[in-house]
Amino acid sequence: MAKVNRARPASPPDGGWGWMIVAGCFLVTICTRAVTRCISIFFVEFQTYFAQDYAQTAWIHSIIDCVTMLCAPLGSVVSNHLSCQVGIMLGGLLASTGLILGSFATSLKHLYLTLGVLTGLGFALCYSPAIAMVGKYFSKRKALAYGIAMSGSGIGTFILAPVVQLLIEQFSWRGALLILGGFVLNLCVCGALMRPIILKEDRMTPEQKHACTTQREDFERASPYSPLTKNWTQTYICCSLQQEYSFLLMSDFVVLAISVLFMAYGCSPLFVYLVPYALSVGVSHQQAAFLMSILGVIDIIGNITFGWLTDRRCLKNYRYVCYLFAVGLDGLCYLCLPMLQSLPLLVPFSCTFGYFDGAYVTLIPVVTAEMVGTSSLSSALGVVYFLHAVPYLVSPPIAGWLVDTTGSYTAAFLLCGFSMIFSSVLLGFARLVKRMKTTQLQFLAKESDPKLQLWTNGSVAYSVTRELDQKDGESMATAVPGYHPT
Repeated sequence: MAKVNRARPASPPDGGWGWMIVAGCFLVTICTRAVTRCISIFFVEFQTYFAQDYAQTAWIHSIIDCVTMLCAPLGSVVSNHLSCQVGIMLGGLLASTGLILGSFATSLKHLYLTLGVLTGLGFALCYSPAIAMVGKYFSKRKALAYGIAMSGSGIGTFILAPVVQLLIEQFSWRGALLILGGFVLNLCVCGALMRPIILKEDRMTPEQKHACTTQREDFERASPYSPLTKNWTQTYICCSLQQEYSFLLMSDFVVLAISVLFMAYGCSPLFVYLVPYALSVGVSHQQAAFLMSILGVIDIIGNITFGWLTDRRCLKNYRYVCYLFAVGLDGLCYLCLPMLQSLPLLVPFSCTFGYFDGAYVTLIPVVTAEMVGTSSLSSALGVVYFLHAVPYLVSPPIAGWLVDTTGSYTAAFLLCGFSMIFSSVLLGFARLVKRMKTTQLQFLAKESDPKLQLWTNGSVAYSVTRELDQKDGESMATAVPGYHPT
């Protein structure tokens, strides 16, 4: 019989075309997150032109930010079922259309729909799939790759902010939005760079292949007019989605999801209220804007250097702890902020908060990948960024209400600080409980049979013995009698 050559699934190359993926993701973060931040530059122009108050004008930025995160799972679904390239190109077209239509707006409601909903939806189709592709191409240098890719947000804000202001002065806000719409079309170029790769984790087991083959054969045997056709279609879709989002049942991911809600609540208000707070304590307008510039530049440094540090051999196994450390320190910075009432004190705060903000932003996809694996990373990141949506939408108004009620920023900053500290403590406590449980299982396994060794996969612990199969060189595992994984 003729021997059939089968393509073996690849391992993450940790380089090569992977650096083009990093470059593409870098440009995606510029065109999505940096452009979103620059929308705030239009705030005064929109308020003056449409003669509306602060609250109604501020909804534009809140809607685009919320829709981007709220529809992140949709971006994961499109990239998983079509391709990452198609998803990002489609998102680029939608985002550009929203900005171009927004340049013809005659009321704030038009901007809510075009600049807010349509552009936000386009950004959602691009953001999480591009980040997930970096995780597929890198393993050993994953944190460094994510640090470079995610730094596009800070670098883009630093460059685009004065450029957008110049465009508004030269061509009015309508011309500036029109030019931004053309710039965002570069997302289509970024999408073309996202060459798909098949990893070992993406390979189906023999049982999964048999189940899929059986379902396909049964579906093909069913007549197009048969009532079984609809049932088989629904069953196939349900099985596919169940396999794609099986990580939702992992206890580690559930804890991470809860912690993300508190972390996202705490991180958002500072970017809205740092400048007003600085002005309230006697800092000039130029110096207050300088604080935001420092925050953005140091954020870039945190992205890259913290990613490089956590790729070192001494810290590679402690990325989870480094993530907790960065989130907790940002929370402590919040608690100290009400006591800092001069520029010489606020500059070190901006440096410290900006560095660790960039640090944990870099580690979010890394920690998520360690929990769910690269095969489910796109879907998992979609859920993680989806959980950012509601806190991003409600935290600035809540902080503003506290400022109006108490007459100071102290309560708002303390609430944000304790929220981020609780997020860090929750993850640390969950990891401690898991470590204690693992130690207990290992002790029981050694008592029952000294040859048994304990190993963990995700959040599920198994006690196994390994035997080498001489035929295919794969390891086989025998589970501990009486132990049933949850």
